Amino acid sequence: MTDTEDMKRAAAEAAVAELRDKLQPDTVLGVGTGSTVAHFITALRPLKGLLDKVVASSDATAGALRRNGLPVAPLNDVHGIDFYVDGTDAVNRRLELLKGGGGALTREKVLATAARQFLCIAGEDKWTRNLCADGTVVVEVLAMARSYVARRIAGAGGQPRYREGFVTDSGHQLLDVTQLPMTTPLSAEQELNGIPGVVANGIFAARRADLLLLADAAGKVRRLTPED
Repeated sequence: MTDTEDMKRAAAEAAVAELRDKLQPDTVLGVGTGSTVAHFITALRPLKGLLDKVVASSDATAGALRRNGLPVAPLNDVHGIDFYVDGTDAVNRRLELLKGGGGALTREKVLATAARQFLCIAGEDKWTRNLCADGTVVVEVLAMARSYVARRIAGAGGQPRYREGFVTDSGHQLLDVTQLPMTTPLSAEQELNGIPGVVANGIFAARRADLLLLADAAGKVRRLTPED
């Protein structure tokens, strides 16, 4: 097992411990997508009897939840989401995130925004000071507008690349953008959302995490809240 996988597992198990005493008979849990979340789903299995419903951010996550005996429901069928747990591609001290490497960013953003509390789980390799400068911003677009959106982003100084052959669960296409010029993550998120044809983007600044469980290579997990 690599240090990276150890960190993912430690953060995931810490999230289950964080939730254990907070679950009520009517608790609705939202679950994200990705390799760290896969560890969380495995660790969550002993608590399945304490959950009312679990809402998945992707078809892959829904399948994993069902295989582990967890009660999956669509967002439209629940009263709301009490806790949302997800990983990240990058996170800063304000707990603003970059997400979307796995292609589920729009549904992840919907569930995170709908949730009363958003718990992010990650290894310390995801920690960064310069969120968008150091990472890739994923932009989900309508297929018919992909080239137009790419030109707009390139005109603003970013470097968009079409993720060829990939279609999201909602039927959209993705642009992976590097060298995105930005004043703040929030302003970049808002500017991208203002381009017609953009469905959503992977900057989580308007809805940042409420709590970060950040694991190091030794398996120690720090509990961090946003620093304004």
